Amino acid sequence: MNEQENIALIKQMYDAFGRGDIGTIVEHLTDDVEWLAEGPSSVAYFGKMKGPAEVQSKFFGGIAGTQEDMKLAMEDFIAQGDGVATFGRYSARVKATGKRFDAPLGHLFRIRGGKVAKFMNLGDTAAVAEAYSGAASSSAA
Repeated sequence: MNEQENIALIKQMYDAFGRGDIGTIVEHLTDDVEWLAEGPSSVAYFGKMKGPAEVQSKFFGGIAGTQEDMKLAMEDFIAQGDGVATFGRYSARVKATGKRFDAPLGHLFRIRGGKVAKFMNLGDTAAVAEAYSGAASSSAA
């Protein structure tokens, strides 16, 4: 795939997330996908995952099970070779604490054979962790 096709694939996956269509996202992952969302273990969806089933259950299941009123707005898409980098913001309310977070977000995708082979999540993990712990956060709204 060329760089514009890679960007189109990632935009399709973000659109699916916005609709709550996790199945479409999972269909576009390689069987050996590496999914990295490093951060405190107090946040359900943080961790290193391998394979579509683990991504679906831990990452997306962790988000769906613990958050509500989610908003993902990715504004910048940059492609080079097999990589796509995206930048924007993500906000949500943590169900258990009622606290909101609104944080900058960066994603790096590596594409292989028309599917995502690697994903890396970069963001303000402190703001997210504070919302999960119930502590007041300057990022909370």
